Amino acid sequence: MTGADTQGSDEKVADRKVAIVTGASSGIGFGCATKLAEMGMAVLGTGRDTGRLAELEKAIGDPDRIETLAVDLIDDDAPRRIVDAALNRWGRVDFLINNAGVGSPKPLHETDDESLDYFLGLMLRAPFRLAREVIGHMKAGSAIINITSTFAVVGGLRGGAYSAAKGGMTALTQHIACQYGPQGIRCNAVAPGVTLTPMVATRLEDERFRKINTEMTPYPRLGEVDDVASTVAFLCSDGASFINGQTIVVDGGWSSTKYLSDYALNSEWVPR
Repeated sequence: MTGADTQGSDEKVADRKVAIVTGASSGIGFGCATKLAEMGMAVLGTGRDTGRLAELEKAIGDPDRIETLAVDLIDDDAPRRIVDAALNRWGRVDFLINNAGVGSPKPLHETDDESLDYFLGLMLRAPFRLAREVIGHMKAGSAIINITSTFAVVGGLRGGAYSAAKGGMTALTQHIACQYGPQGIRCNAVAPGVTLTPMVATRLEDERFRKINTEMTPYPRLGEVDDVASTVAFLCSDGASFINGQTIVVDGGWSSTKYLSDYALNSEWVPR
């Protein structure tokens, strides 16, 4: 490679945008990380399972564009460790995808303080602290995307602490959009409905859960990881440069319609 070629290559690397994706070892986070890498970005993926993070590295397949960090987001030093890892590797952070979460919540009256603290800690406090850590390193054209949920839109049966945390993320999204928009830093939320991930697969074995989602979704399938990852990728693109403070719901119409399938409408109702 000639000196001119080397210089061009170095400039190309310097111009490469960098994304942090939490919960990147599986499901939606994995899909977002690989999708952003396909767009040419460098990605720092976090998770708690080193084996799964190794699979992410393998899936992206380019050591120059992937770094992983095994970390518990609830730890006090997690935000600093995550942001430092990205800065030390690539010298910049352009996008933060706050995705990490946990499912299977319980309704209000069944939720103890330990569960409440865990849900709020992982899905509200941790994203808040990570956004606070990274915002000072972001330049105009950067963006934060918070993965919320349809349960942040409609509350949801059995939502409990999960709905509270995700609803808090919606408000945090709007605050960041308003506070830092003048600096050219956008913030939006993506609210998936039931999405076919390993975490959801076992829940779909519950007939009641399956009916609530399949018979009340007007589009003829459930959500897939790529539906959400593609929406995140769009929000990180130049085409979304004037979208700020919004929640994009990716649920096939489940939360915005009162749809019932023909099967549900024609089924015999059994008194409880």
